[in-house]
Amino acid sequence: MRIVLLGAPGSGKGTQSKFITEKYKIPQISTGDILRAHIKLKNKIGKKIYNILKNGELVSDNIVCNLIYERIKQKDCSQGFLLDGFPRTIQQAEYISNLDIKINFVFEFIVPDALILQRISGRRIHIQSGRTYHIYFNPPKQEGKDDITKETLIIREDDKIESIQNRLENYKKNNHILNKYYLKEEQLKKLKFFKIDGIKKPDIIKKEIQKIIESNFCVLQDSNL
Repeated sequence: MRIVLLGAPGSGKGTQSKFITEKYKIPQISTGDILRAHIKLKNKIGKKIYNILKNGELVSDNIVCNLIYERIKQKDCSQGFLLDGFPRTIQQAEYISNLDIKINFVFEFIVPDALILQRISGRRIHIQSGRTYHIYFNPPKQEGKDDITKETLIIREDDKIESIQNRLENYKKNNHILNKYYLKEEQLKKLKFFKIDGIKKPDIIKKEIQKIIESNFCVLQDSNL
């Protein structure tokens, strides 16, 4: 079972990817996790990635695709995998297709910009412990303070309004093209593409995804997908 999750930052991909990987015993492959792992290793490619990001640039499709390919070749991916944060561009989607790696399901999470801004900008972090709060959905007992240490909570740079808006714009530019690509793949009966209402409660979305997978996967297997 090979699955791609599409969705803007704050659309709920993280929650659902955790559910899918645990439910169906397949590994989650996150571009961000892979890049961070190589930076931490301080190997040749890790140093290159670090310098690219430090200069505020985007890691090239060539680097990202090669790292994803190396990950997919590992033994734990033999029965399938979930791609989270990849592909982000049409070049990355075509790269996977050219490797003859057939995707079974693509789920795109649809959430209005206003709600995404509320979800992300409301996050507050206790930097020392990593504890996370949300001013609307999971507020601290005392405004702006960690529940345990009473130390000041921070807003990450990525969670500030201007940063979120920039990330949304970049996502939309590429996602429009990716949508057309995967819709065409679906018309050719190469995969199943579903748009998920990300406004719904997480448990409802989980049930919806489970129903889609379990009612369609046998059909896909019969089609050698």
